[in-house]
Amino acid sequence: MDAEEIQTLIAAALPCEHLQVQGDGRHWFALIVSPAFEGKRPIQRHQQVYAALGESLKSEALHALSMKTLTPAEWAQRQAKPQA
Repeated sequence: MDAEEIQTLIAAALPCEHLQVQGDGRHWFALIVSPAFEGKRPIQRHQQVYAALGESLKSEALHALSMKTLTPAEWAQRQAKPQA
């Protein structure tokens, strides 16, 4: 499984304003900005992403995924902060 395949699965299940996936082929990191996360706790957001990846996780085609899940407002706030 590659980054593009992971992005496609996530984007098919969640409306994403920003979606970035990076990794080494075995361990992955995803930055996902979606209005679907509004009002959700972090664990609920992660569950939404895991549901989008479904069989890929169960079959272990996707071994390890860490993620940062943000609402559009949280993303805008992060982008507005000056970089140190």
